[in-house]
Amino acid sequence: MRIRWSFQGWITSVGVLVLTWTPSLSLDSWMHLGVASLAAVPQDRGTCSSVPGLVDLQQQECLRNPESILCVSRGAKAAITECQKQFKFERWNCTTSQNYSVFGPVLKKGTRETAFIYAILSAGVVHAVTTACSLGNLTDCSCDTSRYGEHTVEGWKWGGCSDNIHYGVSFSKRFVDAPETLMHQSSQNLRNKMNLHNNEVGRQVIQSAMKLRCRCHGVSGSCAVQTCWKSLPDFQLVGEKLKAKYEWSVRIARRARKRLRRRDKTKRNVPVDADNLVYVHRSPNYCRPNPKKGILGTRGRLCNKTMTGPESCDLLCCGRGYNTQVLRHVERCHCKFIWCCDVQCKKCETLIDKYTCK
Repeated sequence: MRIRWSFQGWITSVGVLVLTWTPSLSLDSWMHLGVASLAAVPQDRGTCSSVPGLVDLQQQECLRNPESILCVSRGAKAAITECQKQFKFERWNCTTSQNYSVFGPVLKKGTRETAFIYAILSAGVVHAVTTACSLGNLTDCSCDTSRYGEHTVEGWKWGGCSDNIHYGVSFSKRFVDAPETLMHQSSQNLRNKMNLHNNEVGRQVIQSAMKLRCRCHGVSGSCAVQTCWKSLPDFQLVGEKLKAKYEWSVRIARRARKRLRRRDKTKRNVPVDADNLVYVHRSPNYCRPNPKKGILGTRGRLCNKTMTGPESCDLLCCGRGYNTQVLRHVERCHCKFIWCCDVQCKKCETLIDKYTCK
């Protein structure tokens, strides 16, 4: 979410042009690149101005390095896909649309879901840009050879070509944080601070999950010497770590000046850790549809009758009950190869119970 300033002007009686500005809420943002087709993503400087939702700092980044916007699109797509995997069985299942707001009115409130969205998208951009650096697809960076040849006390040395996580994080700070850093730090509101904090959590998670990979060298595989390098984690692992942080996210007080403070008065003096996802507003009821809030409800969603977790019919259907269907599934089975040259199969029938929320 960002504030778009609209300027108006008129001529006074003394002929002086007076400019005024009024803030108008706009949900358009760079996030729509995650649902845009790759053909719609700018490939050169001339098309940077055609991308809606980019603030000035993001436009400048696009003009300086147009190839990076393609990475942003890929990172956002991966983040949205992972979000939908992690929330597949939740009442809110990371619903998106094809318009420029992507997540719709859900982002108007600073809920736990909004916190997760910002963190996973920030991490997605880091992952995509870092990958592009290692593949040589960006002119501004390459893989990280800064420690190449260094020996460690453990008996191995840095070698190979590490994934350049430092460039990926730096780019994410410049691009993803840009809408929140337009205001001077002293005038940033709580949502700005919340979004910046959660963006950083996403970056920290992917940095801390970097893997050390090694290769042995020596006669007959003796592994007398190892060369090691750092590589990116699988993005699914990043999604799982952020989902765990979502479950333990911290609600913050509305009056946050220099630092974020917990809303709970009994824990007001307990500092908010740098790796905590934070939110301001309680999540709405996602059980019933509410178009104004971008909520689809859970009616018609598949549920699991035998489970007790979020995907269970009791929880997902919000106590409304569920419908049961028995589906007949027919497939080929017990196939045999007959010489020569035929395959004979039987038909097997399976009855499948399907449960959907009322």
